[in-house]
Amino acid sequence: MKTYAFGVDIGGTTIKMGLFTTNGDLLDAWEIPTRTESEGSYILPDIAEAVEHKLEERDISKLDVEGIGIGVPGPVGPDGTVFKCVNLGWDVFNVERRLQSLTGMKAKAGNDANVAALGEMWQGGGKGYQSIVMVTLGTGVGGGVIINGKILAGINGAAGELGHMSMFDDDPEPCGCGKRGCLEQYTSANGIVRITKRYFASHPKSKSSLNEMEKFTAKEIFDEAKKGDEVALKMVDQVGNLLGKALANTACVVNPEAFVIGGGMSKAGPILIEAIRKEFKRYAFHASRETEFKLAELGNNAGIYGGVRMVLE
Repeated sequence: MKTYAFGVDIGGTTIKMGLFTTNGDLLDAWEIPTRTESEGSYILPDIAEAVEHKLEERDISKLDVEGIGIGVPGPVGPDGTVFKCVNLGWDVFNVERRLQSLTGMKAKAGNDANVAALGEMWQGGGKGYQSIVMVTLGTGVGGGVIINGKILAGINGAAGELGHMSMFDDDPEPCGCGKRGCLEQYTSANGIVRITKRYFASHPKSKSSLNEMEKFTAKEIFDEAKKGDEVALKMVDQVGNLLGKALANTACVVNPEAFVIGGGMSKAGPILIEAIRKEFKRYAFHASRETEFKLAELGNNAGIYGGVRMVLE
């Protein structure tokens, strides 16, 4: 094993990059802009240039670098082929081969949510386990599945799309994916706000501190729930019910050692974890009922950690 490796996490606005030792120590982290013009043709050359600059700055030889691991916001096949990535302007092509040709170093690519899950398993909330499911609760609901230390990507990189499990058939509003009744429509940060507003619309006389706010976010809902607000507690219970059921169904398929809960909404902490765990135990198959629940620990750096872990496989 060589001494160094790079982890890269491509976002719609910025690209996070990290220089690591292959023991998992983060030596340097920085960002560069994501230039999506010209169908995203600048993205990989920009990454290659940033790697070259860092090697020069640190006086590191390419011979001492194990490789570059990269998380992509779209489906990625097992061979590193991206199956279109609309946010970046990418069509179908092999990211690994392209980045390797630009840098002269080994490259590995995966879906960003799966790569973040790998990072959490390696050095974060899932450390010590070999099989985890990471659930990211943010603007949407993302997921990543790691089985025996390896990403479960699926045939075209779409495994782990937990947020698009169908929970209801009759929701009047479509999800961003075009379907109706997806899990993320109710259990994301936007989703819990959405169901709370619906509750107030159908219960206009409800007494709640939230009803007195001109505008509230998921954070306010959890904050008020911690203070004992009845409506806020009801909404947290509803989110816990849906996530508990969805993860119980997930456990029936992949039977992980632990679920790792991340994303901005995970900052709510134990009140969220306990709401999910209670309902999970209610719905889970008996052999999966004691599956562990952990909070993610790496935050926005999970993707760059996971990129390095991919390179080390």
